[in-house]
Amino acid sequence: MTDIVVPKHIGFIIDGNRRWAKQHGLTTYEGHLAGYELVCEIVIAAFEAGVEYVSAYIFSTENWQRSEEEVGNLMGLVLKLLTTDLIKLSDKNVKLKILGSRDRLSDDILSAIEEAESTTAKNTGGTLALCFNYGGQLEVVDAVKKIVQSGIKSDDITVEMISKNIYTPEIPPIDIVVRTSGEKRLSNFMLWRTTYSEIMFFDKMWPDMTKDDVTDIINEYSKRSRRFGR
Repeated sequence: MTDIVVPKHIGFIIDGNRRWAKQHGLTTYEGHLAGYELVCEIVIAAFEAGVEYVSAYIFSTENWQRSEEEVGNLMGLVLKLLTTDLIKLSDKNVKLKILGSRDRLSDDILSAIEEAESTTAKNTGGTLALCFNYGGQLEVVDAVKKIVQSGIKSDDITVEMISKNIYTPEIPPIDIVVRTSGEKRLSNFMLWRTTYSEIMFFDKMWPDMTKDDVTDIINEYSKRSRRFGR
């Protein structure tokens, strides 16, 4: 029997909300709402299983290209999570961090991010990193810009230095990336933190995920042999 090894950090690429809605004769918004309502449930199940960090890719920098109505609805759901629904995470002692660019975000959302991070800062039941207005390549570019602006010479830039300047650098590399909906690509997700990540793909759409899938993820991770190039 394989010994159970709980990953320290699971990264979820949330995908399939729109296709799930279409399959069920629902609107795009209803699909996003169904996916939204599942996020806290899956995240809390992961923390209760012993995972310390969970990242969730909820809005990429490319998602601005979607219709104005859809973007508006997604922003509304994010604001809901950061304000009225934050208690779901706080009650479970979850710390919330928002990774991504602050460009193009409304004042309401910027204020809500600051308040939500401050409110949950001392929680110790697990850290949820929401990748919001996020792009993996942009994260690396922003890190390099910070280093250059600090006066460091190009010859002195190291891997370790970039690691210390990415968004919320205290969040560790991802042990296993999980993507739903049958798609098999990273889509610019956490490129710096996924260098040696295991990857697991689910054919089911995100709104069809359950707590049992968290167990399956941990069991699958336990079977993997991570050699980190050795």
